[in-house]
Amino acid sequence: MINKIALLCFTIFSLIASAKQNVVFILADDMSRDTWGAYGGKDCKTPNIDQLAKDGIRFDRAYCSVAMCAPFRQELYSGRSPWRTGTLPNHSKSVQGTKSIVHYLKPLGYRVALLGKSHVGPSECYPFEKLGDVSKKVDANPETLEKAKSFLDDCKKSKDPFCLFIGSHDSHAPFTTGDPSAYDAQKITVPPYWIDTPELREEMVKYYAEITNFDKLVGMMRKELEKRNLWKNTIFMVCSEQGTQLPFAKWTCYDNGLHTGLVAHWPNRLKPGSVIKELVTTADITPSLVDELGGKLEKGAVDGKSFLNLLKGRDEVIHQYVYGAFTNCRIIDNRERIYPIRSIRNKRYSLIYNSNHKSLTSNVTLTQALKMIEAPETSPKEFNPTGSWVAKAGKNNLEKALVRKLHNREEFELYDLQKDPFEMKNLAGSPKYQKIQKRLKNALLDKLKVLDDSNPIGTENGFLSSRQIKGKKNQ
Repeated sequence: MINKIALLCFTIFSLIASAKQNVVFILADDMSRDTWGAYGGKDCKTPNIDQLAKDGIRFDRAYCSVAMCAPFRQELYSGRSPWRTGTLPNHSKSVQGTKSIVHYLKPLGYRVALLGKSHVGPSECYPFEKLGDVSKKVDANPETLEKAKSFLDDCKKSKDPFCLFIGSHDSHAPFTTGDPSAYDAQKITVPPYWIDTPELREEMVKYYAEITNFDKLVGMMRKELEKRNLWKNTIFMVCSEQGTQLPFAKWTCYDNGLHTGLVAHWPNRLKPGSVIKELVTTADITPSLVDELGGKLEKGAVDGKSFLNLLKGRDEVIHQYVYGAFTNCRIIDNRERIYPIRSIRNKRYSLIYNSNHKSLTSNVTLTQALKMIEAPETSPKEFNPTGSWVAKAGKNNLEKALVRKLHNREEFELYDLQKDPFEMKNLAGSPKYQKIQKRLKNALLDKLKVLDDSNPIGTENGFLSSRQIKGKKNQ
C-alpha cells in the first residue's frame, strides 16, 4: 500500500514537472521598434516578428530606462532599475547583492541559460548557464540555432523545464550581416527626424538587412519549437532592446531610443492578435515571468511589476509614469563630456530634462558631425551619416534645426506623442502646455530625489571621479 502511494505521488509530481511552461526570449541589439511591420514599419522586412504579433500579443508601450546595452540587459534580467543596480553608465556591472531571474527560477527546477551576447556582470549576480557567444561579423544564425538545439535536446533528456535567453548581435553597428541587396536605397522612406542623404540611405539599407537577418532567427527558433512539440507550452518573447545607433535613438531619452518593441506568444492568455496599451517597462519582464511560472518574490526584491493581470484580460494601471536616463560616462567616445539626460513619460506626453543643456551633447555616432562643427578644416572628407547632415544642411531650416539638435538642446523638451510621435516640435515653454509641463517636471524631480539623483551633473561627475558605480535607492 505504501509503495502504491509513493508511486502515485511520484507520478503526480512527474506530471506537474512535465507541465511546467518553458521560456524562450530573443533579444535584438540596437533595433528600433518602428522598423518592425508589427509597429507600422513599411520598408523593412520582418515577416516572422509580424506573424508572431498576429498570433500572440503586442505590447504597444514598452519602455526601458536607459537606451544602452549593459543597462538595458541588467534591468531586463534583474527586474531592478539601473539606479538600483548601479548600471546607469554603459559597460558597467551590477552592485553586489543584485539578484537576477536565474536566482528566482532555478529553485523551481528551471535551467536558465544565456546564448549569444551577454553584457552583464558580475557572474554571481547573473549566474546563467552560459552556452557561448556567437560571431558578430558574419551571419551567426546557423551557429546560434545549433547551440540552441543542443540545449533543447539536453533539456529533453534531463526532463528539465528551461528558460533560454538568446542575445543576438543584429543590428549593432557596424552592419555586416544580412543581404543589403534585398533593399533599394532609393525606394526606402527616410524618417522625418533624419536628414535624407546618400550616406544615410546607404547605412539604412545595411541596417535593414541586419534586422531582416534577426527576423530569420525568430522564425528558425519558432519552427524548432514547433517541430519538437514545445510551442504550445513555451512562452516565446521577442524584444528590440533600445533603438538604433543612428541619431536620436540609442544614447538619448527620445522615444526612438527608450521605446522598445515587445511581442510574445504566451500560452493560455489573451486571444491571438491582442494588444497591451498600458505602460510597461523592461524591469517588469522578470517579475511577470516569475509570477507566471509559480515563483515568489520577496517584497522589494525588484522594481518592476508583474503585468500578468493584463495578460489575463484585467484592466490595471501598472505604471502612471516611466522614467529614462542617459549618462555619457563610459561610452566609447568623448566620455569626458558631461551631458546627463533624464526623462519622464505617461501615455501621451514625454518630458526630457537636459540638465547640462548649455554644453554640447556627445556620443560616438555624433563624433564626426561634432568635429565638422568645431574644426571643419580637419574633418575627414568621407562622411558618415551624421557628418553628411552637417555638409547638406545649408539654408534648409528643418535640416539646420536637426543638425543643431544633434549637439544643442533646450533644458526641457516636451512632446505630445499622440500628435507628434517623432518628437519634432518642442512644446516646452508653451502657455498651452504649461500645466502638463509643470506636472511632469515635478513628478520627475520628485522621482530623482528618491533615486538620489537630484543633481544629474553631480551624478555623472561622481562616476568620472571615482570610477565606482554605487547602487541607488529603489525605483
